[in-house]
Amino acid sequence: MYAEGRGVPQDDAQAIQWYRKAAAQGNASAAYNLGWMYSQGRGVPQDDAQAIQWYRKAAAQGLALAQGSLGLMYDRGRGVPQDDGQAVFWYRKAGEQGLAVAQANLGWMYDRGRGVPQDDKQAVSWYRKAAEQGIASAQLNLGWMYERGRGVPQDDGQAVQWYRKAAEWGFAVAQLSLGRMYESGRGVPQDYRQAAQWYRKAAEQGLATAQGNLGTMYAQGQGVALDYVEALRWLSLASARASGEDQKKIAAEREALARLRDALVLLMTSDQIADAQKRERDWIEAFDRREK
Repeated sequence: MYAEGRGVPQDDAQAIQWYRKAAAQGNASAAYNLGWMYSQGRGVPQDDAQAIQWYRKAAAQGLALAQGSLGLMYDRGRGVPQDDGQAVFWYRKAGEQGLAVAQANLGWMYDRGRGVPQDDKQAVSWYRKAAEQGIASAQLNLGWMYERGRGVPQDDGQAVQWYRKAAEWGFAVAQLSLGRMYESGRGVPQDYRQAAQWYRKAAEQGLATAQGNLGTMYAQGQGVALDYVEALRWLSLASARASGEDQKKIAAEREALARLRDALVLLMTSDQIADAQKRERDWIEAFDRREK
């Protein structure tokens, strides 16, 4: 009650005091909540080691939330040495009790072969359990498995179905993926307007690839009215924001975007270029305010 301010003034210190009393009497939910407060630094100094201690007490009593949280701490190496095997162990315990987030995480571990032998069928099985409970990341990953025929027969229609579910939750990568399926006509009739609409949703969330795709559609007048100003705005944003682990791929994407952007500039007046640059600055300022 104190942690959420329900019926009493919100007070983390008081919440800690009561969680601690209940946890000392063996209450698993209180032990979990106390661990969470330590992990977030609410009412106490942030302390992952203390969080682990309390999560472990609750997990030993079979509380799925604590088991899933303990798995995540091992997965990320917070408060304990990073250990994929232990992460899988605790994700499985929580997942077998139906905790959707743990199921999604366990699917990822099988997908990547972390802590378990790589196994596409197991990955699909756990992704599906989580996806059916509405976990957007699992819905996206299940769509990805269908698109590529990994662990299931290749099926663009199923890929679209799962991408759409995740996209409707506002998951930017899923919105990008759904836009790509509409643009290429895979699993749905080709529809450039739908592609542009989904790219825009992802682009507004800052996803560079979607920004580049939307800019390209404006440059070509596909799914949107031909508009060099909008094209330059989105292409410039995409080029500036492109990121990822594969540096060669990112460099190639930036080079391709730069070539298209430079070709556009040759077709534009100085006023149009200035307008595009202003729109780009305005978007960055608005995005940064939202992210704070």
